[in-house]
Amino acid sequence: MAWPCPDPLLEDALDTVRTSFAGVVRAIARFEPVTLLAGPQDAEVAAALCGAGVEVVPAPITDAWMRDFGPTFVVDGAGGVAGVDWMFNSWGHTYDEPTHDDDVAQLILSRLGMRRYAAPFILEGGSIHVDGQGTLMTTEQCLLDPRRNAGMTKADFEELFAAYLGVRKVIWLGEGLEGDDTHGHVDIVSCFARPGVVLLHRCDDQEDPNHAVYQDNLRRLQLATDADGKPLEIITIAQPNHAEHGGKRMDLSYINFYVANGGIIMSAFGAPGGGAGSQGALDRAAFETLRRVFPEREVVQVHSLDIFRGGGGIHCITQQQPVGRPLPPF
Repeated sequence: MAWPCPDPLLEDALDTVRTSFAGVVRAIARFEPVTLLAGPQDAEVAAALCGAGVEVVPAPITDAWMRDFGPTFVVDGAGGVAGVDWMFNSWGHTYDEPTHDDDVAQLILSRLGMRRYAAPFILEGGSIHVDGQGTLMTTEQCLLDPRRNAGMTKADFEELFAAYLGVRKVIWLGEGLEGDDTHGHVDIVSCFARPGVVLLHRCDDQEDPNHAVYQDNLRRLQLATDADGKPLEIITIAQPNHAEHGGKRMDLSYINFYVANGGIIMSAFGAPGGGAGSQGALDRAAFETLRRVFPEREVVQVHSLDIFRGGGGIHCITQQQPVGRPLPPF
């Protein structure tokens, strides 16, 4: 993970965002070790807020979205682990200021003494989701965005995913949610709960632009099969209530959660601690759905509205590293 830095999107809410962020860090640290990159000037405060079980590493970072600019870890089936370093251009140059984030994956892999596969194309980790058995989900809106990899086709991406991730089947969804600054990341729309089972963000309001997005992606998933040719079980979760920040809709979603060792760290958007009201009911319903889907894991809800002010959620700020022997660098 990476500690939140000053950001124009956060305006004067940085302290509040960091408090919510630390809540996510502490929740994950209950289940597994956490390594947290932080700007040298922020390392001491980050360590104090996040507590035990967290290793804080001073590093030159300019953002907190580790899912997108961190390495994607891969395993070789024999206990070895390596990392893929995707090219990163700030979500298709969404932001113009210079960053160090394109160097973060290499920094992490070097620190781990781990083999690095440098991918020759632009990709953010939040734009893909895999089942671990050869199937990958993504969206056309994001991957075919000319601001990222102009001229590349679906066939091009499928060939590259096969080479870098061992993927045998790509499921192409359509668009992401309204208000998503990443222009279509799949990790707020849909994800694999396990091979053959998919969770999908649902919008029932026919006047909401996300309703058409939901209907299209539902149809695509109903027609899709996984890498082994099997149809998918689709479980939907109703979207949170509409909320805005700075006059712009936030891309709130319960799909954007983190799978820890023995736990699920997911969002709540109502009043901290729960409570009455329609948003509290939606929070509880999403919680119960994930408890049913992951009966072997403890589901923990963390209030995440402040994190989403920056444009993403819990999955976006995390990147899992599998247990295993680091393969040596080339």
